Amino acid sequence: MMPKRVLYRKSQRGKMKGNATRGNTVAFGDYGLQSLQSSWITARQIEAGRIACSHYLRREGRVFIRIFPHKPVSAKPLETRMGKGKGEPEFWVAIVKPGTVMFEITGVDEPTAKRALARVAHKMPVRTRFVTRRHAVA
Repeated sequence: MMPKRVLYRKSQRGKMKGNATRGNTVAFGDYGLQSLQSSWITARQIEAGRIACSHYLRREGRVFIRIFPHKPVSAKPLETRMGKGKGEPEFWVAIVKPGTVMFEITGVDEPTAKRALARVAHKMPVRTRFVTRRHAVA
């Protein structure tokens, strides 16, 4: 996973302070996996979580991935002297803050969703928790 096009090839590291103000509720599915820490989550980790979830669900239910790796992380080659500019983009990451809902599931019962998202949580570099959709009272 990576963007098709970007305005700038290389980005600065930035700071991950504060909690998530957007993407912090279950919006598409019935159950979600919410981050409790801030971190960069690589495209490979997101893909590993998707595979773990879809293998467990075996084509029943639907999985929504709520994070996307927009940020390029550059690295300089090993044994390179200082100077000579910034390294080339090596991989892409999604910035995840506390409260961000990363994965959502619908179409399965709660115990199945809990077990599926527990498998996803093992692939993630952050502490997470299982959350359910809050239905509005009519």
